[in-house]
Amino acid sequence: MQTRALGGSAIAFAVLVAGIAVAFAVGRYPVTLPELATALWSRATGTPSGLPPSVEAVVFSIRGPRVVAALACGAALAIAGAAFQGLFRNPLVSPDILGASSGAALGAVLGIFLSFGIFGIQAAAFAGGLLAVAAVYAVGSTIRSGDPILTLVLTGVVVGALLGAGVGLIKVLADPYNQLPAMTFWLLGSLSAANARDLVPLIAPVILGAAVLVALRWRMNALSLPEEEARALGLPTGPLRLVIVAAATLVTAASVAAAGIIGWVGLVVPHLARFLVGPDFGRLIPASAMLGGGYLLLIDTLARTIGPVEVPLGILTAVIGTPFFIWLLATARGGWS
Repeated sequence: MQTRALGGSAIAFAVLVAGIAVAFAVGRYPVTLPELATALWSRATGTPSGLPPSVEAVVFSIRGPRVVAALACGAALAIAGAAFQGLFRNPLVSPDILGASSGAALGAVLGIFLSFGIFGIQAAAFAGGLLAVAAVYAVGSTIRSGDPILTLVLTGVVVGALLGAGVGLIKVLADPYNQLPAMTFWLLGSLSAANARDLVPLIAPVILGAAVLVALRWRMNALSLPEEEARALGLPTGPLRLVIVAAATLVTAASVAAAGIIGWVGLVVPHLARFLVGPDFGRLIPASAMLGGGYLLLIDTLARTIGPVEVPLGILTAVIGTPFFIWLLATARGGWS
């Protein structure tokens, strides 16, 4: 088992490095790994790099912020997916199951409709995601019949549908020449507008949420057991579940606020990570973060180079994620094990 985990972690790290290398090397202004290493070393030590100014501009001002944003968003969605799948013991759960993505989408389109600036739109998306999950948890906790986990998931589906209707209503009311195209483009997911100023409000919540999930990794292993067994181990399952949901929602909302709706990453990547390193969250969370970051980097590189017009990320991730989801539906038996 230890050999499998080490080998799987090495593969996840290789995917991450490959994603970074391809992201910088492919494009109108390619940057090689030696040039990237030289530029980073020069910036860290304050010594002259000897590189052309165009290379440093690409690394630090143009492509660099986009690469960092893709890494953060991919890692955030992947670790949130791993946390939700383990918490709900269901391989078909993804980060938007509790309405985080739908709430963030409603907040963002409302910000666009009200002509907020970019920071206002991101703040509205972030607040919408958190409020949506809070509403789902409040409603789900008041229903005492049946399995509480199943009740929470079904409540998330219902609230997500309601929030989706709100998004549709705002799109109908929006200016069809200015606001509607911006809403549609944002909802499809893109990192084309990522810049250095967007990184702090993205990275800070991702680091905070990921740190909480890593700190609770052993308790998350126990929560993956049936409810009675987890309580028999002395775990306060209710408060623990609330903290894990809040942390996973935090990183999901931060990603959606920065890049829009990027589906399937939180469903596909955790399964690949689990196949590589096993179900132990101490290994699963880091592997998911590396795979998610590398995967989204590769998808983003494909999105900006596949044609003369950049393809939204949500389209490409759906093209890859849909057949995987169909296969998962055909092979899943009886929930999470």
